[in-house]
Parts: sequence; structure tokens; C-alpha cells
Amino acid sequence: MTSDGRGTKHLEVTVFLKQCRDEQQQDTTSWEASPNAMASSSSSSPVPRRAGGGRDGVHLKERGLSSPRSRGLRSLPDVCPTEPTGEGRGLHNGPSVVAEHDRWTVYSSKVNLPAALNDPRLAKRESDFFTKTWGLDFTEMERERIHERCKTICPNKDDVDAVSSITTNHDKSRAELEQVPKIFLRPDFALEDPATFNMVLPWSHFHSAGGKSRDVASSKLLQEKLSHYLDVVEVSIARQISLRSEAFFHAMSSQHELQDQLQETQQAVAVLRGRTDAMDRVMCQGPLRALRIALTRNNCVKLHNKLKLMAAVHQTQPTVQLLLSTSEFVGALELIATTKEVLQQELQGIHSFRHLGSQLCELEKLIDKMMVEDFSMYARSDLNRNLKEEPLVLEKERLESLVYGLLRQRKLDFLDIYSDEMITAAKAIVSQCVAERVVHIEEIDTEVIFKLADQMRLMTFPQWFELLENIFESFLLFLQRIKDTLNVIRNVVLQVLSSNHKNRLLAETSSAPAGQDVSQEPLGLQGEAELAYLTHEGLFISDALNEAQQQRQQESGVVGQDQRSTAGSRFQQNRTETAAEGDSSSGISEISAGREHSFISGENPMPTEMELNRVINNLQELLYVASDVSHDRCVKVLTARAKDGSLERLSSAEFVSLSQAVEAFVRDTENLCGRRSVSLRGALQSQANRFVNRFHEERKTKLSLLLDNERWKQADVPAEFQNLVNSIADGKISLPERKVSGTEDRKPVDFLLINGQKYAVVGTVLLLIRIFLEYCQCVNDIPSITTDMLTRLSDLLKHFNSRSCQLVLGAGALQVVGLKTITTKNLALASRCLQLVVHYIPIIRAHFETKLQPKQFSVLRHFDHIMKDYNDHIAEISAKLVAIMDSLFEKFLSKYEVKAPMPSACFRNICKQMAKMHEAIFDLLPEEQTQMLFLRINACFKMHLKRQLARLGVSNDGGPQHGLVVVDVAFYTENILALKSLERLDLNMAEIWEQKR
Repeated sequence: MTSDGRGTKHLEVTVFLKQCRDEQQQDTTSWEASPNAMASSSSSSPVPRRAGGGRDGVHLKERGLSSPRSRGLRSLPDVCPTEPTGEGRGLHNGPSVVAEHDRWTVYSSKVNLPAALNDPRLAKRESDFFTKTWGLDFTEMERERIHERCKTICPNKDDVDAVSSITTNHDKSRAELEQVPKIFLRPDFALEDPATFNMVLPWSHFHSAGGKSRDVASSKLLQEKLSHYLDVVEVSIARQISLRSEAFFHAMSSQHELQDQLQETQQAVAVLRGRTDAMDRVMCQGPLRALRIALTRNNCVKLHNKLKLMAAVHQTQPTVQLLLSTSEFVGALELIATTKEVLQQELQGIHSFRHLGSQLCELEKLIDKMMVEDFSMYARSDLNRNLKEEPLVLEKERLESLVYGLLRQRKLDFLDIYSDEMITAAKAIVSQCVAERVVHIEEIDTEVIFKLADQMRLMTFPQWFELLENIFESFLLFLQRIKDTLNVIRNVVLQVLSSNHKNRLLAETSSAPAGQDVSQEPLGLQGEAELAYLTHEGLFISDALNEAQQQRQQESGVVGQDQRSTAGSRFQQNRTETAAEGDSSSGISEISAGREHSFISGENPMPTEMELNRVINNLQELLYVASDVSHDRCVKVLTARAKDGSLERLSSAEFVSLSQAVEAFVRDTENLCGRRSVSLRGALQSQANRFVNRFHEERKTKLSLLLDNERWKQADVPAEFQNLVNSIADGKISLPERKVSGTEDRKPVDFLLINGQKYAVVGTVLLLIRIFLEYCQCVNDIPSITTDMLTRLSDLLKHFNSRSCQLVLGAGALQVVGLKTITTKNLALASRCLQLVVHYIPIIRAHFETKLQPKQFSVLRHFDHIMKDYNDHIAEISAKLVAIMDSLFEKFLSKYEVKAPMPSACFRNICKQMAKMHEAIFDLLPEEQTQMLFLRINACFKMHLKRQLARLGVSNDGGPQHGLVVVDVAFYTENILALKSLERLDLNMAEIWEQKR
């Protein structure tokens, strides 16, 4: 055979072997559930197989488990192999479970590797048995992989023969097994199932048309077929058993060795139990007797402590009486609470103390009443004492003790008591201030006039104002004292709140570990006992146990007593501190320390965190109430004075001083108490409204009188008013300070100079400027009346506009003042005065805008309406001047005739009237307004001239009449342009002629 033929043959053999291995693995898997396959499977066991059921004598070992050169038979490894004999020790010399000097080795453990690899409980055989334990590096080496590949390509001749024999037998066995229907090999095969039964025994064969003989033949045929299936399966089973026969023999031999080892183990356990009994007799019974004696001693100590505790409880009532005599309510309450706790925990059921609990409850109720009465007396004495001489907080330690006691007893309504006393003290402050002030006023007879309100109304404003300032000062001191007292109470509440917070945190952090310690205490003590026994070097094990218990208590923060003993020791400690307080002067600090201890430990039912926060909020509200009460009493003083209308008759300076004093008091109380009270400010606002009404009516009446007496002639401007407008131009919207007479040397001038423009004014307008500055000054001094002042000032400006219109345009001055006629000069002067007011309206508006809140800006629209009214009035005056000239033009030009001599008399009269008009208004109106006015007058002149020329039939045809008209027009133009400021005026006289179409 050639090399190519041998390679092809080797490849076919290799493929066939792989197929055989896979099929045998599948066959083996189907039989692994059998008891005969418990040792190992053929897919992974190194047991050699006999091909063809052992008849051919050919054995085959699977690839990868042994070298191809090892062709002989190899037995299965022992299931329970013996230990190596390298050290000359047999099984009887194996490791002892008692003797600790025999070291355990890796040979002490016994593992059947094939059994581990072929675990029948696994659904799928593990392929990573080695790599999952020893890592991915535990794989075949490269040289081994090359060797296996060469072995597969070039197998030995014996191997090829064995393979061919195995293949033949396997094919035969497989062909026989395939004859068996698949239903018999299903894992869920059960003849109890009707469907399965019908498939195995088809009844159709027994009910055919052939009759009874045919049924018998069918049944025999079916029986033979089933018998054949049974023979095929039994042959296959026998073949599988023959392949695993040697594994069964090894398993039996290993079973005998395992029984020998179990017998030796039983003997070793018996020896260990004997040694344990000896240790119990020698080392345990004596120490247990010592522990019982120690327990008896501890019981005696506890009894002695219980008797001492009873003696201490017997002295509770005398000690409480001693504490109450020194007003130490907190110490007494703490002692009562601790005694009640001891009675419930330590001394429960003792007959001699059966009435002590109820007596302590009655005593506690009595202390509650005493604390409330004592706090009421403290508040009364604190609030009614002298405001200026004594310290701000009276008996601070006493106040803290009372507050601690009230909080401890949950008497959270004690602030209501303080509030009632505060209101009473506030009333007394006003009475005392009025009485002290009236004593120094000889005009008031207190024996005749008893009421405080009547006494205040008899005072002059300076006297009453001084009294009001004194009341304000007293109430500020009163509020400061209340605030300091409430701060002390707040600090006490905050301390209690902090103690409760710490107590809650401690409870949260210790709740879980405490439960674990309680549940695991027996095990912990047992472990400590064992540790003590192993490590103690003394004579008695009880000493070791005591040391372990003390160490455990130190680590957990316990002093060796449970909750009851803790309560008893705390009771004795409180009683000792109380006795020491009664014998020494340092009792306050000791009671305070005990008080803080009781709060931190959380032993008493203190108020909750929500209740304490509510008390803190009530403290702040109480300070607000104190501020409101003070303001209300001051309102009484203000309304008593204003009852007869005296405050409405105050001068502006006096009312401003009153307003400033009230605003200062409101501001001080707001800074002191943290909230603005509105009652006093509201009362002042009410008085301010009345003052504003009177203020406005006075100035409106004054302005009306000035207007009714105004002759509408140009007035001289004093230097005082020029300085006034100069200060306004500098941004100072207020009245200037009054200067000493004689310091002003400047003489009055003809015009008021503002921003480079001259204003010819009447005397009424000068006073009007001063009046609206007075309004602005009141707003500066009393910001609360800004809106009222704005509406009143708007009314004043409207009144000036409407009244001046009635007097000038409406010619009311002819009857009121007795003027003969309203001249163009009067009209021009009135227009200029209105223009001056229009100049200042935006300035006034901006000033008021700075004093208003953004939500009040809507009232500024009054100034916009006033501006429109004033501008309309100015336009009406300009129209009136034009109308005057228009009537003259109509009068003169209606009689105009085009004839010599030229210039005509008509045009001469017109030019004369135009010159008079210019002379009347030139010094009053600005140049621009004069030019605009004459342009409008010129337009009226051209309209009337054009109409007259059309009536006369004169046109610009170059005829004689046209020439005469041109001469008159030239005369008119020359005279108009000769007037001042009209030189560059464009008259456009060509418009008098009709345009030719």
C-alpha cells in the first residue's frame, strides 16, 4: 500500500473511532442510571474494553487516556486505595482523631477520580473539570497535542484490527437495537398510560375480519416480536455488564477495605469518649462548685444593696420637703420620678411601700401648682419693676429652674401667664409716665381732672410731645427686658431640645447591637468561659470567668448592672446630691448638673421635639404680641390727644416732628422684635389724612384768593424765588432753609430765569411754586402720605388751570378784579405762566415716583392728564390771540378798495395793529413762539386779503389794480419783517392770488 493509501486509511479509521466513541458515550449515558454503572462510565474510565463482548480477545483503550504502546490489560483503580507506604505505616497507623501530634496529609483524603468525573447526578458531563479548579493553564502541552495528532494519523496495526473488530460488533449491536421501537426506550415509558398501552398492544390486530384463528395468529406473532425485543435488550445489557465486570470486582474489594477503616474509626471514638469522661471528673466538677459559691455570694450582695435602697427610699419625702423649701422644684421632681421608678422596678411588691407611690403622685401635683404660682409671681415682679435702674433679667437662675420644671411636667401654657402679666404691665407704663409728667405741670389740677385722656388734652403740644417721647422710651426698655427674659427661656428650651436629640441618636445607634447582645449572651458567656479556661493560669476557673465578664462589661460600656440596678444607683446618686445641696451653698450647680443628666438620659417623659418647637415659636409670637401691645397703648395716647381735633390744627413742622417720632419708634420696635406693628402707624396715617385734608384746604383757599386778586400783570421776581428755582434745577425738591433777614442784597428782577429761558410771571405763579414745594416737603417728611399728597397736589394744579382759564380766557377778571378788558398782554402772560407750571410737572412727577411703591405707580397718571389740560389751555390762548387779529383783518379788509394813494389806509392800520401785537407779546413769549404766532396771523391775513381781492375781481394780470395791490403787499411785508425776531419770517404773499387753471 502506498503512502497516500495508508494516509487515507488512517484518516478513515480515525473518523470511525470518533464516531464509535460518540455512539458509545450515548449508549453509556442511557445505562448510567443502572446500579451496575455506579463505579464509572466507559467514556472517561481507564478500564479497557473487550470488543465484540470479549469473544475476539481484542481490547481498546480510548484515545487520550493511555499511550498507544500500552496494549495489555489494566485493571480499574481501587475505589478506596490504601495510604502510601513510604513511611512504613499501614492503615492501623493512620491519623488519630484524638492525638493532636499526628499531622494530617493530603493522603488522608480519598477521592475516586472516575466516580467524580462520571457523576450520574449531573445532566451533562463536565468538560472543564480540571481547568475550572486549577485555571486555564491546566491544558495539554503543545508536545502532547503533536503526539496525539501523529498517533491519530499513524496508528499501529493491532489498533487498526481492534478498531475494525469493535466497529463490526458495534454496528451489529446498533442494528439490533434499532429494531426495538423507540417507545420502549423513552424515559417516561409506562403501560399505565392508555395511549402507551394501545401503541404497544394494538387491539386492531385482535378484531380483524379473519375471525378467531386470525386473532390467535396475530397474538402469537406479537408475542414473538416482543420476545425478540427482550432478547435484543438483554444481549445489549449483558454486553455492557461484561465490559464493566472488572469494575464491579474492584468495587467489592474496596468495600471490604472501607469496612476495616470504619471499624478502626469506631475504636478511636470509643477511646476519645473515655478520655472526655476523665476530664469531666478531674477538671469540671470542682470549678462548677466554685461557681455556685460565687453565685451565692452575688445574691447576698444584691440583697444587701436592696436593703440599702429601701433605706434611701424611706428618706424621699423629707428630702423633697427640704428641696421645696429652697424652691428647687427640678431637684424635687427628679427625686420623685426616680423614687417612683425604683418602686416599680427594684422594690415592686414590698408591703411597707404600698402607699408611697400615691403619696408621691399627690406631692408631684402640689409641686405643679407651686411652680405655676411661683412663675406668675416672678413674671409680675419682673415686669413691674423699675425700667432704668435694675438689671434686664431678674434672678436668672430662678427663672431657668422654673422653666426646666414646667417643661419637665409638660406645663407648656406658662407663656400665657407671662402674656397676661405683660399686658397689665404695659397699661401701667402709660399711667406712670402721664402721672410723672403731670406733676411738673402746674396748670393741671389732678384733684379735679382724674382721667388721663383729659389731662393729656390740657397739655400744650410741646408738653404732650415730650410725654409721648418718654412713653416711647419706656416701651423700648420694656420690650428689651421682655426680649432678654424670653431669650433665657428660649435657651432653656433649646437645651432640652438638644438633649432629646442626643438621646434619640443614642437610642437609634444602640438599639440593634443591644438586641444582638441580649440574644447572643449565653453563647458569648460560654465562649468566654472556654477562653478563660484555656488561657487562665491561676488556681480557680471562677477567677478567670470573672475577669472575662469584667472585660466584656468594660468593652460594652456597662458597669456590671442591668436596668434595675442602674435605676437604683441613679436614685442613690440623686439623693446624695440633694443631701449635699441641702448642706452646702453649691446646691444650684449640682441640681443643674442632675437636671441636665435627667434630660440627656431621657428617663422622664419630656415634651416631644414637635412640642418644644411649638414653644419656641410661641416665644417669638409672644415677642410680637409685646410689640403690638406697646403700639396699642401708644395709639391710646395718640387718639386721646386727637379727640378734640388738636392734632389736625398742628403746623406742618409740628406734625412732621410727630410723624418722625412715631416712625422712629416703629423702626426701633421692628429692629428689636423682628416684625413691624401696624396699629400705631395706622393711627398716624389716619391723623395724617386729616392733616393732609386741612393742609390742602388751606393752600387751595390761599391759591383761590391769590387768583381772585390777580390783575394779570407782570410781577417782579424776588431773589428768594430765583434761589428756589435754582435749587430745584440742582435736584433739591424741597423748601430751602430760611435765611436771616438782611443777608440778601440782590434786587428783584423782571424775569424768572430757568435753564437759560426767561419766564415773565405773575405773583400768583411764584407762590404756586412755593406751594407745590411744600407738598413735596411733606412727602419727604411723611412718606406714608405720598399718595394722598399726590392726589391733593393734582387737585391744586387742576384748580389753578381751571380758575386761570375762567379769569383770563373767560374774562372773569373783568368782574372779579375790575379789569376794563383782557388784553393780548394778559393772554400772553397767562400762557407763559402756564408754560412755567408745565415745565415743573415732570419734575414733580419724578419726585413722587421715588416715594411710591411699584404697585402704586398707577396714581402717576394724574400728572399726565394735567399736562394735557395745561397744553390744551396754552393752545387755546394762542388761538385766542390769532382770533383777535383775525377779527381785525376781517374788519379792515372788508372795506379795502384798490385805489390810490398807496399804501392804502387799510394796510397802514393793519401794520399798526400788527406792531402793537408784537410789542405786547415780544417780551413775554420766547422767540420761537412769537414767530409761530405771527405765521398763523399772517395766514389769516392772506386768507382775508385773497377773499377780498376775489370779491373785487383783482387778479395778477399785470394791470393797474394789480400794481396797486402789489404796492400795498410790499408795504405790509416790509413792516412785518422790520419787527424784532421776524426778519427771516417767510410770509409767502404769492398765495393771495388765485391760481390760473
